[in-house]
Amino acid sequence: MFRSVDLMVEAIGQRHHAATLLHLLAWLGNFQRYELTRLGGLWQARFQPDGAPMDKSTQTELEAAAFRRLVSHLQDRTDVQNIDMMNLAGFCRNCLSRWYREAAGEHGIEMEDSAARETVYGMPYADWKAQYQTEATAEQKAKYDAIHNHS
Repeated sequence: MFRSVDLMVEAIGQRHHAATLLHLLAWLGNFQRYELTRLGGLWQARFQPDGAPMDKSTQTELEAAAFRRLVSHLQDRTDVQNIDMMNLAGFCRNCLSRWYREAAGEHGIEMEDSAARETVYGMPYADWKAQYQTEATAEQKAKYDAIHNHS
């Protein structure tokens, strides 16, 4: 039996973006099976781990570990540009930092964008941009505009 995980992905009509992100999180969390359910403009992930059901505290610890592993992976992969992530998966480091800041807000913790970005980037955002961000190519921009044109 599947158990619902408190993970909702906004993917405005982009099931493949939600599926890509959730497949990555399933792999990071070592879940063998998952399913997606559309709830309005959001996709809900339901994961089924191997073995016995776990308590909420353990589930939260595992989800936090998967988040930390994803952030660490993105910090190590400075060659991967945000525009490529947006074009392939529908989210980027900035999205992840915004989700982190929004989650903090839901728990009554005020957080500046800069603090959330530093958590995800592992350094001040301006420093990361200066060291690692490259100019987007015309092809990258065109693909982004084609995918993310919501007008």
